[in-house]
Amino acid sequence: MVSASESKTVASPIRLGMVGGGKGAFIGAVHRMAARIDGQYVLVAGALSSNPDRALASAAELGLDPERSYGSFEEMARQEAAREDGVEAVSIVTPNHMHYPAARAFLEAGIHVICDKPLTSSLEDAKALVEKVRQSGKLFVLTHNYSGYPMIRQARQMVREGALGDIILVQAEYPQDWLAEPLEKNGNKQASWRTDPARSGAGGATGDIGTHAYQLITFVTGLKAESVAADLDRFVPGRQLDDNAHVMLRFHELNGQRAKGTIWVSQVAPGNENGLKLRVYGTKGGLEWIQADPNYLWYTPLGEPKRLITRGGAGANEAAAAVTRIPGGHPEGYLEAFATIYTEAATVIRLMREGGSMPQDHVLPTVEDGLEGMRFIHACVISSSKDAAWTRLDAL
Repeated sequence: MVSASESKTVASPIRLGMVGGGKGAFIGAVHRMAARIDGQYVLVAGALSSNPDRALASAAELGLDPERSYGSFEEMARQEAAREDGVEAVSIVTPNHMHYPAARAFLEAGIHVICDKPLTSSLEDAKALVEKVRQSGKLFVLTHNYSGYPMIRQARQMVREGALGDIILVQAEYPQDWLAEPLEKNGNKQASWRTDPARSGAGGATGDIGTHAYQLITFVTGLKAESVAADLDRFVPGRQLDDNAHVMLRFHELNGQRAKGTIWVSQVAPGNENGLKLRVYGTKGGLEWIQADPNYLWYTPLGEPKRLITRGGAGANEAAAAVTRIPGGHPEGYLEAFATIYTEAATVIRLMREGGSMPQDHVLPTVEDGLEGMRFIHACVISSSKDAAWTRLDAL
C-alpha cells in the first residue's frame, strides 16, 4: 500500500461527494481538509444540507457546480451514479441517525462510502449496514481518525511484535469540558444533536467519544471486549444522554491471557479540551500515548528506564514511518492523522478502480469495527441501567 510519506498529487484523483458538512458544520470541514492534504481527492458534488437553499449556498462557498448541489442524498446518489464522471466515493458527515440511510443509498448505487463515527444511531441499523456493505462489494471506511497517528501505528506494531509481552491491562480516557453547561438549550448546533437520542442514538459521551477510546484500544492491542460494567451519568440537569461514563472491560482471551481494562470518558470535566490518552501494559513492558502531544510515545521495558520514541526519530518503526509526512521535530497532528485514513482509502479505491480486488491486509476501520463500537455503546447503556451489571457484547 502506498504510504502517506510517498503519496503525491495524482493525475486522476478520486471524485468525492459529501453528504452533510454545510455551513456551520465542524466535522465536514475537517473531512474536506483531510481529503485534500495528500492530493488524492477532488470534491465534485454534495448534498451539504437537508435545507436545499443552505445546501446550494454551502456548495457555492466551496466552488461546486450548482448542478451538482443536491437537495437530498437520495437524489445525489441516483444522479451521480448515472453520470460518466459521477462520484466514486462519498463522505458522510451528518448526525448519526442519517448515517445508515445515506450509506445504504450510495452503496446501492455502487459508490464507495467513507463515514464519520459512530456507525449508526441504532444497533439494528448497524447490523443492517454490515449486510449491505457485504452485498455491495464496495469499500466502507469508518473515520476513526486517531488510528491514523504515526505513534499509534508504532504502538500497534510493537504490540504485535511482542515488545510488551502478553497484554494484561489497558487504560483509555477521553475527557472534555465543552458540554459542562447545557449548550443544547441555547441553540448550539453541535450540542443539540449530540444530546438528542433521536439523532445521536442511545449513547451521549459514550457514543461520541467513548467509541473513539474503545476503537483505539482494539486497534493497538488486537483485543476485543467480552463484557463491560458501566456507570453512566447525566450530570447536567435535564440532559437526555450520558455526559460522563466509567467503564470496566473484560477482554476475550488472547494467547492464553485474559486482559482487563478501563475507559473513562467525559464531556463535563473542566480543564480538559480533548484529553485522549492510551496506556497499554503487558508482561514485558508498557506504552503511553497522549493525543495532545501525539508525536511522542513512551515505552517502558519491564525493569528498565522509560524511553521516549518520537515520530520521525531513530526509534520509529516502519509502521510509523509509512504514515509520516515530514521530518522529525516538525509536529504532525489531527488533520494529518485524519488524512492518513483518507489516503489509505484512496489507495484501495484506486486499486479497485483498476480492476483489482479489495486487499485483505488493510488497517482501515471497517463496518465490522463500527458494529463492534455500536455493541460497546449499547452494552454500556444496558449495564448502567442494571446498576453496572456485567454485560456481554456478543449477546447484542
